[in-house]
Amino acid sequence: MRQNEHAVRRSRGRPPIRSDEETRHLILEAASLEFRANGYASTTMSAVGQRAGVSTKTMYRLIPTKADLFKSMCSERIGRFMLAIDETSVGTLELEAALERILGAYGNLALDGEVIAITRLVTSESDRFPELGSAFYEGAFRRTREAIESWLRLKCHQGLIALDDPGVAADMLRGMMIMEPQRAVMLGQRPAPDAEEIAARASMCARLFLNGCRSIG
Repeated sequence: MRQNEHAVRRSRGRPPIRSDEETRHLILEAASLEFRANGYASTTMSAVGQRAGVSTKTMYRLIPTKADLFKSMCSERIGRFMLAIDETSVGTLELEAALERILGAYGNLALDGEVIAITRLVTSESDRFPELGSAFYEGAFRRTREAIESWLRLKCHQGLIALDDPGVAADMLRGMMIMEPQRAVMLGQRPAPDAEEIAARASMCARLFLNGCRSIG
């Protein structure tokens, strides 16, 4: 009995074992802070590891290069958007409510202060680092466009809306939702919009869009 009690006491003193998934999340959060503070060129893998409290060996095992680090950071944030608009989230909603949900999720992604800072970084440094622009375009722009386009195509197939080109329509929707506020924030003319403003903008954009393409009959 005493041996068991001793074993329990000893195990309580051991640090918890962190999974690779948890460690990876810490690394990506640290990477975002480092990239925003120092830019892409000046950010080092060792600095990210130090900020995350992760050894360099573990850093390189989980994410081999700085380009992979940036790409993974983008993918993690896009993953949250994809979860927010999957079929379990919007499939049971009425047409307008579903589009509001999708646009709201996109607005919360693209108009987040952290994401706007990363967008500014990509704009300023992609000439010197083409992999930066490629990772951001493929991981962020293309995936969000394809997700919205896929939903629009489904609604066309169901006969609820009529569109000549759902891909172009997806581009228009994204621009209507974020372009002006994002540009104003990037130019230092206003703070990033809060959740209430984003929700109101999503509602207005959904209504205006559907008024122009809702199928009649």
